[in-house]
Amino acid sequence: MSTASHTSKSAKALERDKYRPRLLGGFTQGLIQSTLYPLLANKRLLMPLLVITLLAYDSTRSVTLSVLSDAYFQVAAFVYASLALYYLATLRVSADAIGNYMKTHPVHEVGLSALLGALPGCGGAIIVVTQYTRGVTSFGAVVAVLTSTMGDAAFLLLAQAPLDALTVMAVSVTVGAATGLVVNKFHNYRAPETVDSNEELQNTDKPKALSHKATSLSKVFWMTLSLPSLAIALALAFQLPVHSYLAISEDTLTLIGACLCIASLVLWSLCGSGSGYASVTKEDVIPPPPKWQEKAALDTQFVLAWVILAFLIFELSVVWFGLDIAGMLEAMGPGLVGLAIVIGFLPGCGPQILVTSLYLNGAVPFSAQLGNAISNDGDALFPAIALSPKAALIATVYSAIPAFLVGYGYWYLFE
Repeated sequence: MSTASHTSKSAKALERDKYRPRLLGGFTQGLIQSTLYPLLANKRLLMPLLVITLLAYDSTRSVTLSVLSDAYFQVAAFVYASLALYYLATLRVSADAIGNYMKTHPVHEVGLSALLGALPGCGGAIIVVTQYTRGVTSFGAVVAVLTSTMGDAAFLLLAQAPLDALTVMAVSVTVGAATGLVVNKFHNYRAPETVDSNEELQNTDKPKALSHKATSLSKVFWMTLSLPSLAIALALAFQLPVHSYLAISEDTLTLIGACLCIASLVLWSLCGSGSGYASVTKEDVIPPPPKWQEKAALDTQFVLAWVILAFLIFELSVVWFGLDIAGMLEAMGPGLVGLAIVIGFLPGCGPQILVTSLYLNGAVPFSAQLGNAISNDGDALFPAIALSPKAALIATVYSAIPAFLVGYGYWYLFE
């Protein structure tokens, strides 16, 4: 090799080495900004960290494993099945078609809004709210839908107590429609129209690359395990010795359920940004057009996360403090109904799932569940606040009136 050639190659190598640290630094910085920073800012990760911490201690390991297994087999398996069937039937319904129908049939809009609100989840309520900001629907329709909606807590109640859920829905539709008609007669408030409410809502919380991967994994996770999980859940519901059929011990079955629950919880924590209150307490954003597999998986994980929190609060209060949560709440008397209604004012479905979980555990009466369901605005309150804060506040106040009347009316008449 000639000296000139050697010198030329050495110069090229020096030039490459000169930029290598900068390139590596840029790559590292980009990796940190795209992955590490979002993870550190993700408040959802506090849930799996809490669960892992509880499993690390002997005093809480047993009860935590039991809670995780019960939450997965007794709740998540049934919720996913109901969500999958529901979204298969409703995801192809066009929001624009509903809006056009309401515009051309104003006489029917309040009743239709109440029915849309009663549908499990928050999709129907969000449709009405966004159509209102476009000037399509009346303010009474917004009040009707916010009064009748129960959000994602409806899926939990349907999976665990279907008759109670249908009763709550029937009462909510009736009360919502009546309230909406009264509001339209006396105060049909008109908020200023937004330019494109759908575009604004879609741009509020766009999924990141990590969320896309977690969403894909969530879909695969539930599509693969939903049927075996549902089969085990049904067998457990009928009190059959499932562990004997599987030739494993009961503790092993509990461990399997807990591991699947933790996996689902971790996926939930990675599917959203977790950067604020809204991201933690509402459903995950899915780019349109949504697929039923992804929608069912993400919403199941969201419900499961809040059910785990409710179960842990309920069980660990006994382990740590010897408290009887059911007894303490029962001692509140009529004040418990008011507390459940006030919790319903909080935006998002997470806090409402806590109330429904307590009801299913016998800690709160049906009057409190009924009052919370009527005052609960679910995820629909987020776009309402973003697009028309004044309308959101007035609608919440109006929906509070029937919540107190119905909740306390049921308490004094039947409980």
